[in-house]
Amino acid sequence: MNAPATGTGTIYGLGLGPGDPDLMSLRAHRLLGAARNVAYFRKAGRRGQARKIVDGLIHAEAAEWPLEYPVTTEIPVTDPRYNQLLAQFYEDGTARLVDLSRKGEDVVVLCEGDPFFYGSFMHLHARLQGVVPVEVIPAITGMSGAWTATGTPVTWGDDVLTVLMGTLPESELVRRMSDTDALVVMKIGRNFDKVRRALRQAGLYDRAWLIEYAQMPNQSVMPLAQAGDRVAPYFSIIVVHGQGRRP
Repeated sequence: MNAPATGTGTIYGLGLGPGDPDLMSLRAHRLLGAARNVAYFRKAGRRGQARKIVDGLIHAEAAEWPLEYPVTTEIPVTDPRYNQLLAQFYEDGTARLVDLSRKGEDVVVLCEGDPFFYGSFMHLHARLQGVVPVEVIPAITGMSGAWTATGTPVTWGDDVLTVLMGTLPESELVRRMSDTDALVVMKIGRNFDKVRRALRQAGLYDRAWLIEYAQMPNQSVMPLAQAGDRVAPYFSIIVVHGQGRRP
């Protein structure tokens, strides 16, 4: 790739943390307050969670650039159209950001959690690198906010922590759950029943906690066994605490 041209603006992947604006880093807060271009991901017709987090923190003269997903859960991730639609979405978003940068404009892209941890910004970052200046501002992850909400350390001593996506096949979930000390399961949503079955097979169900909307005003924390038939929202994480070596 060609080196970024001089005089171009910088694209910042701005990690916002798990949901409470008080948990943003000082650097993220400073960049956000000075930004004159703010981009963020959202589902069509929605405000977007990242945008909600920064209510009242964006400069009054800032231009907002919503990036609207063409698809979220409407078709399965195994459908070839899913990747095709999202790939074009990220290409279009990259082109918009490159255009702003080459006009000398800095842009902050709001990212829930940490931008480099299962975040949408990663797909823009891969396309922006070497084209225009791009920087990433790290943040507290959603899973860190979730296990902190339980009030119990997630790992002790030599515990091994495994992070799994609920989208994995059930047999793979069971295999990996059975081979770890501490566990985080993300992307639960429509996979909730499958994840619960896998936890039972792995013998971890009774130790599991369900955290919804971690570090947000509507946060909910409960043992998974008490969740009943509830439907887990998108912002849900399951945590199983390690039981390792302690002094």
